[in-house]
Amino acid sequence: MKRDWDLYLLLIVPLFLTILFKYGAYPGLRIAFMNYLPAKGYAGSEWVGFETFQKVFKDRDFHVALRNSLLFNFAEVIVSFPMPIILALILNELKVPRFKKVSQTILYLPHFLSWAIIGSITYTLFRTETGLVNNMLVNFGLAENRIPFLTENLNWAITYLLVGVWAGMGWGSIVYLAAISSINVELYEAAMIDGAGRWKRMWYITLPGIKPTIITLLIMTLGRLMGSNYERLHAMGNVNVKGVQYQLAIYIYEKGLASGGFSRAAAVGLFQSIVGLLLVLASDKFAKALGEEGMI
Repeated sequence: MKRDWDLYLLLIVPLFLTILFKYGAYPGLRIAFMNYLPAKGYAGSEWVGFETFQKVFKDRDFHVALRNSLLFNFAEVIVSFPMPIILALILNELKVPRFKKVSQTILYLPHFLSWAIIGSITYTLFRTETGLVNNMLVNFGLAENRIPFLTENLNWAITYLLVGVWAGMGWGSIVYLAAISSINVELYEAAMIDGAGRWKRMWYITLPGIKPTIITLLIMTLGRLMGSNYERLHAMGNVNVKGVQYQLAIYIYEKGLASGGFSRAAAVGLFQSIVGLLLVLASDKFAKALGEEGMI
């Protein structure tokens, strides 16, 4: 404590904020089991047990939102999760320091943009009639007709996923680059002496070296399979694709917060958290069964 007092002091602020906003909110979860009315507060609101959950699970809109959330989140795992790994491997192989730094800065930048800005950029690029991408495709003869990237369900879903990859892969690669930097350089030197090329060094040294990091982040990602980002959906959505855009975040806002159904919003949020926790525990146990360390 005497040696590292400054580090403990620095930890006090984030620790306090975590306890306040993460654990301090737990008592409020009781409104999921109440017919909560803000005017009456906790004391005056009626306890209804699991009645709110029963109403939610019988709601057809909830089934649609749950289906869309699961489908898109599974697709995110398949499409988005490998991209930071691939990007980190590429950046690690770059030998020109200046080009490497410029590339990293450009690739990290989207993480610091809000989804409102990203949504605006997306509409500027992919509008059917005036979008830059459609204009280029038609002008260069690569497409006879304009493609409805944002107004047709399948095209919107693909665009939504690819924009998510672009926005997140640069920042996600930081963790993998840090893991790669901890790999013993002598392993690469020995492999080069044995005649291993770049691809073999990546396959047999780099990837096994960051395998624990990959598994840890995969477990954390699987825990978010029930989640959804309202800001992202709102920024990129429109009425033409409501059938695929309608996810749990929108359901919570429309059926819960916007209509005063705070108990319903809390019930759906609690359901998401419990399922996410079970997914994390199951994936961690599966990782241990395969001989990995896991997280817990």
